[in-house]
Amino acid sequence: MLESIVEGRKMELYAERRTSEMHYCTFCEKICYKKKPVKALGNRWICIDCLRQLKEVLDSLKQWEEELTLEEEMKKQLGEGLGLQEL
Repeated sequence: MLESIVEGRKMELYAERRTSEMHYCTFCEKICYKKKPVKALGNRWICIDCLRQLKEVLDSLKQWEEELTLEEEMKKQLGEGLGLQEL
């Protein structure tokens, strides 16, 4: 009984000491420790998995912008062709 209390206290002390090395990912809300790298974004943290997803989105941003521009031009041309004016 006493041994389990001592072991429990040792685990608590270990966890308290390692807490400063743990970080909370702002996006996926996971606690990251040595096996999962994290980067600081200001005073917040982002894990490597979320950072990869964000990079994929940012890499395709130019394509999205081109599609939006094309869509706006098509709406404008359709409106002019039908004699409609935008408000």
